[in-house]
Amino acid sequence: MKKFVRTPWVQATLARLVSAYLAVTLATMRWRFENRAPADAAVASPAGIVACFWHGRIALAVVCRRVLGKKPRRVLISNSPDGELIARIVDRLGFPAIRGSSTMDDRANRRSVGAFREAVRFLEAGGVVAITPDGPRGPAERMPEGPVMLARSRATPVFLFGLAARPTLTLKSWDRTQIPLPFSRGCVVFEGPLTIGRGADAATIEATQLDWQTRLAAAQARAEALLAA
Repeated sequence: MKKFVRTPWVQATLARLVSAYLAVTLATMRWRFENRAPADAAVASPAGIVACFWHGRIALAVVCRRVLGKKPRRVLISNSPDGELIARIVDRLGFPAIRGSSTMDDRANRRSVGAFREAVRFLEAGGVVAITPDGPRGPAERMPEGPVMLARSRATPVFLFGLAARPTLTLKSWDRTQIPLPFSRGCVVFEGPLTIGRGADAATIEATQLDWQTRLAAAQARAEALLAA
C-alpha cells in the first residue's frame, strides 16, 4: 500500500484532495489567537522569522497564513517519500517547501546541509521558515538541535505556535496527527519572540533546546485548554 501511495500520480491526486479539504475546512472554523501582537510586529518587520510547531499539528498550522499576510514563507520538509506528499500539499496551500533530510547517511547529510543553507538565505531575505522540530520520525514533541542552530546562525527571532482544534480526527500515527473537521473551533497560542546569540556555546544550545521544548509544550497545552474551557 505504501508503495502505491508513494507513486507520483497518486501523490498528486492526494495533494489536490487534501489541500482542497484543508482550505475549505480551515475557512469554516472559528479561530482564536492568543498573544498575537508580537507575531504581528515581527511579520511587519523586514527581518526573517523561524516558526516552530509540533508535527502532529501541521494540518492546523496552515491557518497561520492569516497572520503572515504577504510575508514570504517556506516550510522545511524531509526528503522522505512521505515528505514528498506533505510538500505537495503545503505547496498548494501557499507554503513552498525546503527539502531536508534526517537520514544519517552521507548523501542525505549533504542534502541537509544544502537545506540549512537555503533556509539561512531565505531568512536573510526576510522570509519565514516554518519547522516541525519533531518531524519526520520523532520522538514526538521533542526539540532537537536543528531549529536552535538555524536561529543562532543569524540571531533570528523565533516564534513557537501551540495549535489546537475541537473536534478533530486523530490519526493512529507516531505523532497523533490531528485533522480538523468542518465548522469546528481552533486556537493558536504564540510564544515569542525568542532569540539565541550567534556566539552561543554548546551548553547554551542544549539549554535552549530544553527551554524551547518546554515553552512549546506549554503553548500547546494552553491552546488545548482554551478550547476546553
